[in-house]
Amino acid sequence: MAEAVVLPLRRRLSEGEGGKSTGPAEPQPSTPTEGADGIDRYQADRAVHAMLARLSAGISPAALLLAYSDWLLHLASSPQRQMEIGHEALIETKRFLDATQRFFLPGQGPWSLIRPQPQDKRFGRSEWEQPPFNLMAQAFLLGEQWWHNATTGVRGVSKQNEAIVEFSVRQMLDVMSPSNFAATNPEVLRRAFESGGNNFALGWRNFCDDWVRLASAELGPVTTGNFVVGETVATACGKVVFRNELIELIQYCPTTEKVHPEPVLIVPAWIMKYYILDLSPQNSLVKYLTGEGFTVFMISWRNPDAADREIAFDDYRKLGVEAALDTIGNIVPDRQVHALGYCLGGTLLSIAAATMARDGDNRLKSISLLAAQTDFTEAGELTLFINESQVAFLEDMMWERGVLDTTQMAGAFQLLRSNDLIWSRLTRDYLMGERAPPSDLMAWNADATRLPYRMHSEYLRELFLNNDLAGGRYVVDGKPISLSDIHTPMFVVGTVRDHVAPWKSVYKIHYQVDADVTFLLTSGGHNAGIVAPPGEVGHTYRVKTKTADATYVGPDEWLNTVPQVEGSWWPEWTKWLSARSGEPSGPPRMGVEAPQYLPDAPGDYLRH
Repeated sequence: MAEAVVLPLRRRLSEGEGGKSTGPAEPQPSTPTEGADGIDRYQADRAVHAMLARLSAGISPAALLLAYSDWLLHLASSPQRQMEIGHEALIETKRFLDATQRFFLPGQGPWSLIRPQPQDKRFGRSEWEQPPFNLMAQAFLLGEQWWHNATTGVRGVSKQNEAIVEFSVRQMLDVMSPSNFAATNPEVLRRAFESGGNNFALGWRNFCDDWVRLASAELGPVTTGNFVVGETVATACGKVVFRNELIELIQYCPTTEKVHPEPVLIVPAWIMKYYILDLSPQNSLVKYLTGEGFTVFMISWRNPDAADREIAFDDYRKLGVEAALDTIGNIVPDRQVHALGYCLGGTLLSIAAATMARDGDNRLKSISLLAAQTDFTEAGELTLFINESQVAFLEDMMWERGVLDTTQMAGAFQLLRSNDLIWSRLTRDYLMGERAPPSDLMAWNADATRLPYRMHSEYLRELFLNNDLAGGRYVVDGKPISLSDIHTPMFVVGTVRDHVAPWKSVYKIHYQVDADVTFLLTSGGHNAGIVAPPGEVGHTYRVKTKTADATYVGPDEWLNTVPQVEGSWWPEWTKWLSARSGEPSGPPRMGVEAPQYLPDAPGDYLRH
């Protein structure tokens, strides 16, 4: 492993010598798809589902129909619940009409009936407190509240179907928000009055610009601005010291005279580019780590295309984590490694750590997980459509394309925060005629990746749908692994407003592993909460360590008893790492006889 390996990128990665499979078994659908002659019996069905997927944005119509049927049939057979819903509609209508008559009287303040939720920024400006806009906003919020009550609390409806109905109705209602239309949005009307309607001309220009960029293969999204990989982002000095068909391993140059003997290996998610952790120099976790005296290695995943459809989930463990650890072991022999996994990379690192613990491999000195889940039973609204119908539908869609493409990945995440990521942006860009100034985080977010068919199918079925990892059923190399085999100290970070990996889901690691767990809850969301450099205002966190033999404390009690600290969580983590590291000494060599053709950081895989 001392030399970089470059193998054909188009072969089936899970096959060893002679074509014999060495990886996990093929993802198994609910029914066998091949007949005795080896021909796919459902090829026509897959083609139809793939066609439907293009029309439904990847959402299974059957899953939606089943959810609404469940809700409607149970509601139809629940006369008491119908009466409650109807009575509530009459009461709220009367309250609104009464408030409308009193609205202009002295002492009658805004939001007398209902206030927006704290996270709802649509009606936060003072213009929304004036008539008639305040009344329109309250009428809309009352309607949203009524529909929420109408779609929930019906006895007999399964929790998942109830959540699907509530979520989809909320998405449809959000389209009709008065903040989305020029005639009912006081902020837009004020801007039109002040600019003489120039905001609409600017908005039309923004709209045309976006369409041109969408249709062009050469122009990137406007959100990328002037940020260029290797020039303004992903600029930490380093060298690619290893390459195989799935990863480039980057070793970063030391920035201190002495470094801790234990290197840090970062395993990012492959649903995103790695440089979320190496943005602009002032926002770079890599730069911060090297400045604190750590030797840092980073995995950069290759962005797959349709020809890579057979890359398996376990290939990411073997050709990613395992290959990186082997390479690091050649560069710094006989030293344990601090491993860090972010998002899906953290889930993969947990699987790799449990496998290593099972097999007696003690190369890990510590394990840090950032916004990473190991139990998917409460994974937020991302799991709403993860049922057999939806997974089969996605499999057929990916079967045709070979990958889950970037637009569907981005669309799924945007739906989870549609008010912030879709409707508010459309209002600002097209009605107000403004553009949010591009940021390094926005540029990274627009640099999307693809997911191979086989890997994503295994991920959805084994982790999300069956929750095999948490249940001790996840199989690696023919034998199941258990997270309880992990005894390595862990530092686990959750974020308060995480819509991808809710912090209470991340918190479950406390009772899954047999190790000391330091849990830190930081402000912000899935990305902005992790990218929280020291000196940037507004960051807070809570942190507490649970030893392996301590009594379990639930997340709500934990939140109420652990004090809040002002500032970035990065220094807290590096202090924790330093306490588990040896005395600093001279830095290690850069790579081990790496071929000269390997590039400097950020490497080649990042650019595709």
